[in-house]
Order: sequence, then C-alpha cells, then structure tokens
Amino acid sequence: MKRLGERIKKKRELQHIQLNDLARRVGISPSALSQIEKAKATPSIVTLKHIAISLNTTVGELIGEFENLSQNPLIAKADMKFVEKSTDGTEMYLLSNLDQQKNMETYLLRFVSGSSIDGLFANLKGQVFCYVLNGEFQFFLDEVEYQLLPGDSFYFDTLLSLRVSLQNADDGELLWVNA
Repeated sequence: MKRLGERIKKKRELQHIQLNDLARRVGISPSALSQIEKAKATPSIVTLKHIAISLNTTVGELIGEFENLSQNPLIAKADMKFVEKSTDGTEMYLLSNLDQQKNMETYLLRFVSGSSIDGLFANLKGQVFCYVLNGEFQFFLDEVEYQLLPGDSFYFDTLLSLRVSLQNADDGELLWVNA
C-alpha cells in the first residue's frame, strides 16, 4: 500500500493540487487522505475510484498496473496471468507485466490434444516468433504447411494468414512473441 500512497501523492503534486483540495473533491477529510498517502490507511474501492477521477487517471494506474518493466521485470511461474482460452481448449498466458511502453507481447500457449489458436489473436498485428517447448504442431502460413517439433522455431509477418494446431495426442506448449 506504500506504493499506492506514493503514486497518489506524486500525481497530486504533479498537478499542483493541494491535499485539502483533493480531499474535498473526493469527499474525505484531509487527514484521511494524508494517511492514505503515507500508507497508514487503505482507501475503499469507492474512495480510490474518486481519487482516480479527481486526478484524471485510472485506478489501474494508481495501483501500479502499468508499472515500468524495469521496476518489476520478473514474472514468477506462479504469477503468470491467464488471458483467455480458445474455443477448443488452448490456454493463453501473459509472460510479462503490462507496460504501455513495451514493444512486444510474450505469451505461453498451452494446447490440449487437437486444439488450435482459433479465436485467439483476433487483432494480431506485426511480426511473431514462436518456439516449440513441447508437442508436435502443424502451422499453415498462407496455406503452406509446416510441421514443428520441440526445439523448432517459426517467424512470420501477421499480414499472412495463419492456422496453428497441436497434432500429437499429448499436450503441447509454444512460446509466442508478438512484436
């Protein structure tokens, strides 16, 4: 909570807003806001939302959702964020923190027997690098078929049509990097 209070205070000071003025806008006492900024009190979700609105920002930004990767570069295996699941069972996990300055997105794709990427990456743009961690995959790039095995990699431009599916009976995993 210390970082939350620091972020609130920094945003307030950058906008040259006095503590009393922000407290009045939010509907709390100046001492309550001071305690929040000093991490001696935790704001309710409603109060946090009012603070974000009053500072022309988002709750996500105040809680550090978009912290710079250099401040928090590690994603432990237990902290991988589930993103979505394809219509036939492939699960997609985000392998890096959210950062608006990032030039690439990194994912782990976990396939079950016969699953594909159908329904995933609907708005895919740029270039993609894939690395097969395990499993046997079939890639169709502009209707040209490629068979990929563990240790194989694949690089393509998203202007080309792509279909990917797991071919073997076991589960499979791909490292997927979109830049």
